[in-house]
Amino acid sequence: MGSCRCSSAWQRVRRGLAAGPVVLQSGPAALLHPSPSLTPYRPPAAAPAPAPASPSSRHLFSDPAETEALRRDLLAWYDRCKRDLPWRTRAATEPSADRRAYAVWVSEVMLQQTQVATVIDYYNRWMQKWPTLQALAQASLEEVNELWAGLGYYSRGKRLQEAARKVVSELAGQMPRTAEDLQKLLPGVGRYTAAAIASISYGQATGVVDGNVIRVLCRLRCIGADSSSPAVIDRLWDMANALVDRSRPGDFNQALMELGATVCVPKAPLCGECPVKQHCRARLRVEKELASASQKLLGKATPVPDVEDCGAGGCPLCPPAAEPWDSSLGVTNFPRKAAKKQPRAARAATCVLERRGCHRAPEYLIVQRPSSGLLAGLWEFPSLPLPQDLQEEKQREALAEHLQAWIGQPVVAAELQLIGEVVHIFSHIHQTYVVYSLSLDGDVTLDAASPPSRWVTEEEFHVSAVSTAMKKVLKACEKQQEKRSNPGQGSKRKRGAKAQGTGSTGPGTQLSLRAFLQPPTAP
Repeated sequence: MGSCRCSSAWQRVRRGLAAGPVVLQSGPAALLHPSPSLTPYRPPAAAPAPAPASPSSRHLFSDPAETEALRRDLLAWYDRCKRDLPWRTRAATEPSADRRAYAVWVSEVMLQQTQVATVIDYYNRWMQKWPTLQALAQASLEEVNELWAGLGYYSRGKRLQEAARKVVSELAGQMPRTAEDLQKLLPGVGRYTAAAIASISYGQATGVVDGNVIRVLCRLRCIGADSSSPAVIDRLWDMANALVDRSRPGDFNQALMELGATVCVPKAPLCGECPVKQHCRARLRVEKELASASQKLLGKATPVPDVEDCGAGGCPLCPPAAEPWDSSLGVTNFPRKAAKKQPRAARAATCVLERRGCHRAPEYLIVQRPSSGLLAGLWEFPSLPLPQDLQEEKQREALAEHLQAWIGQPVVAAELQLIGEVVHIFSHIHQTYVVYSLSLDGDVTLDAASPPSRWVTEEEFHVSAVSTAMKKVLKACEKQQEKRSNPGQGSKRKRGAKAQGTGSTGPGTQLSLRAFLQPPTAP
């Protein structure tokens, strides 16, 4: 009987242990007669994290009258001063909602990380070649890359076409009509692009936040926290959505971006020409400091109210204490960003491989890059990544072996002519190309088993889908060949020319000191 009780007690203990850590009574009796209150141990719940502090009203547009005045002033300025841009003309005159949205979409994708002056020509050629979503969907990726070549960030064109094909094949050719659906349904369309299309094309009252808008809002409201942090970006989106004009959302958003692009620029902003300067807290700070400096000159020093410090402890939009206001920077104290990560250094050996084609015209070998990664699908001269510390002799040998795989015949490393180095800066890579050249005699049969490759003339090269870096490589090669062909060209003094001050002088000629001291010669 006692044995049964012990066995039953052990079973109850085991069940308690299986449920979690337990606290047992001390002594053997506790094992035989466990307490009925035996329960799994649970650690005390952690105290809830304190809620983040709310920003002061100094950082917000909390006065409806001021908000309305700012909208009115900004739109009036935009109507007077806006630039005449082709995508704006299309957005204002195109009656079809789908075509209008497509035209805006193309411009917004091209304008990402690219200046307006550069985009205009690309945009006009794009819209002439593919005026509708349907036309773009039918194009080949090679055609898209060829037109995009030189615009940078080449994956943008590829994603744009992929999304166009989805609209045609899955959405019956109709663009989504809201920012939410644009972002959800179209690959490659982010929050900003979706909001820009919806507000400009469809009149949806949604704000936009890009680099120009970030700069304008941060200066208007003295936002000194890291403007690239997700928390601050979310606050700026809230502000943009609250500020956008409900009757003209597309124009208002374009006006805000136009202000940042032409007046409220990163350096040397034109504050005197700003249509909303009376609403700018950063400018108010500068004016108060100037007034204080004037008072000091008159011997009437007065403290300057710190409008940058809103007075709310732990304000998420104020600058950190370690980064105080710099009076020498004025309004360009804002926005503030975390230190930019330096691009990584990379080296590659590349060879301009040349042969004589029809009519003895030079032709160059270009090969296609992989379909993913940097410069995906573009064409380039045969290139090979290099370790940073590889000696030049080893570079030649590695490149010669690489070229042999392309052309199917031995390449002598010593015959590779070193042209020099070409540097190209990508967004995250500091790329150095060690450029060589090699002229081949006779016909060369390319290996069909290798990735796509072809021979092109110089004219064909420039209209192919090649990167700006490869165009710089060819230019460096041509310049070096020109120097070799004309070794005496480019010297500062022509052969046989007399040195200055040693012969007769003409009007306006600067005399040497010796010539000045010599007596004049008789006529």
